[in-house]
Amino acid sequence: MPNYLGDRISKLELAIRISAGSTLLACVISASSQTQAADSDFLAAQRAAKSGNLTALDMYRQQMQDSVLAPYPEYWQLNNNLVTQSPSAISSFLDRYPNAAIGEKLLGDYIEAKARAGDFAATKQLASRLTNPDANENCALALTNAANGDILTLSALRADVWLTTSKITDLCAAVADQLLISPLMTDDDRIQRLRTLLRAGQVSRALPVASRLNIPLDSSKLASIAASPSVYLVDAPDATLQDQMYYLYAIARLASDNPDAANSQLTRDQNRLPDATLQYGYRILAMSVATNTNKNGFDQRAITWFNRSIGIGFSDEEAEAFARVSIRFSDWNSLIRALDGMSIAKENERVWRYWFARATEQRPDPQAQQVAKTFYTALATDDDYYGLLSRDKLGLNFNQLPPAYSPSAADYQRLKNDIHFQRAFTLHSINADAEFTNREWNWAVRQGYLTHDDGLLIAAATQANQISWFDRAVYAAERTTKLRNDNLRYLTPFRDLTEHYSLKVGLDPAWVYGLIRQESRFLIKARSNVGAGGLMQVMPSTAQWVAKRMGERYDSAQLSDMETNIRYGTFYLNHIYGELGSQPVLATAGYNAGPLRAKRWQPDNAPLAADQYAETIPFSETRNYVKQVMTNAVHYGLIFNQGGQSITKRMGTIPTPNNQDIVGP
Repeated sequence: MPNYLGDRISKLELAIRISAGSTLLACVISASSQTQAADSDFLAAQRAAKSGNLTALDMYRQQMQDSVLAPYPEYWQLNNNLVTQSPSAISSFLDRYPNAAIGEKLLGDYIEAKARAGDFAATKQLASRLTNPDANENCALALTNAANGDILTLSALRADVWLTTSKITDLCAAVADQLLISPLMTDDDRIQRLRTLLRAGQVSRALPVASRLNIPLDSSKLASIAASPSVYLVDAPDATLQDQMYYLYAIARLASDNPDAANSQLTRDQNRLPDATLQYGYRILAMSVATNTNKNGFDQRAITWFNRSIGIGFSDEEAEAFARVSIRFSDWNSLIRALDGMSIAKENERVWRYWFARATEQRPDPQAQQVAKTFYTALATDDDYYGLLSRDKLGLNFNQLPPAYSPSAADYQRLKNDIHFQRAFTLHSINADAEFTNREWNWAVRQGYLTHDDGLLIAAATQANQISWFDRAVYAAERTTKLRNDNLRYLTPFRDLTEHYSLKVGLDPAWVYGLIRQESRFLIKARSNVGAGGLMQVMPSTAQWVAKRMGERYDSAQLSDMETNIRYGTFYLNHIYGELGSQPVLATAGYNAGPLRAKRWQPDNAPLAADQYAETIPFSETRNYVKQVMTNAVHYGLIFNQGGQSITKRMGTIPTPNNQDIVGP
């Protein structure tokens, strides 16, 4: 017999909750109108700050004293000439606006400025108050501690600065310089750094290392070698460490232009070179080929050369390159060797735990199978890319989303009272720059995450969704730890239009939504630094091509029109989907990096598992993009009631390329 009373109570409670939530939601929505009128002075104060009008800033500081945005005029005043401020002035600001996002920004900028000026006495006074340092601030703090006698903090940044060949900030470069002269580093460590920098052609960074090792390298001679490496290598000496470093630099320059010539040179010299020099010569050759696949294609010889280099320690950069080329060619034993070459922190990342399991399960013995299963089981507790792949490996169904939590009246009340979210919503209501609104929002979300207040975060996400602040709604909903609301994590705004145009061209709406979520987080006015615009981040040249194909007159303003952007984006996605053999992973990669590149990355001789293709995409941006879009599509598949989902089935298998030319932009 139906429990009508229970049903009525449940509905009544739900109505009360909705009513209370709506009332509090309205309070939050109208928070900006209920705060002091001085909130609108924020934009004027910002203009005064940009023009350097300190008198006007002081006026706005006084006018905005009762506003939730009160810290900003004073922040701009202090920031006008930050390096001249005293620690007490910064400390006073932090005391008056405790735990404020703009206070953390001011403090971080101050510590960086003072560290650059070498004023470590000032940075020491405030270092403990910085709660969420970024990479550059961490380097400033490490320099501060080292200047005050604690050199061990330098070693904590070793993985980030010592063997990296990517661009680093001036403060992080200073940490590397400090490590160079520190007793924490041995001469073997310094030789490894010298070889690494010479491999990358970073002469200016390499010369101080050589000097510290008493290896006299001449910059003019290095320039001469770079100009004609093959000429130098004809009768290059190898008796001293100096000779060997010149030799390695020459091999690196030759390998970048002609890997075959570099390989021939190493073969000719293999009996006369010291073991370490020969081994690192092959490391250079392997790295040159493995990291230049757009120029050289995927070359299986890189695995052989990496294996010949074993005996010389790997940087994480080198180990990852070794791992990816091993994945590409299904050389599972070499993949294990590559993983063994990684630092512990790198090896424990989810990506490499997954690939350790993939390599281990190839072994026939039951013990290896159990080890792989243990790793998959641990990864499968999450529903990210590697968690979904691991679920498939274990045969676990992914056929329903976790229960969606609806915020309570108490959650909304905490949201209403939260100063951090108040600032974010107020800034959003006055159309402040995203630089400020996003910082305040992200800071507020971080506080909720640190206090494990999932209800607050979901209430904030709900409110952001109500006012079409979609990207921040997703950001907040993603940061919960126990309670979930995947309808907020995977929003479906503009659903009628998106489904209509997706289905019109024969595309799966779940996949299209997965792509839009990654492209723009549903911001209609989103713009990339290369000019792509709108929900589907359509490039102007692509839009012009699509308009012509559709028999329409192109107008650049159309990219900002939501319906036109979706219509053009789905048309183009469907076009490259067809051009790339109706393979969703290839089309996803092609949408991001261009269909010609996606085709160029296809396997030459035999089909390849899609997870192997995705993991070996040469561009890290596209590699991560493909993983995220396909992960999104799985979740949207459940939201759209498409039945149980498998990311492995969605991704399919990557075929060898057809012989047809790609048509289109």
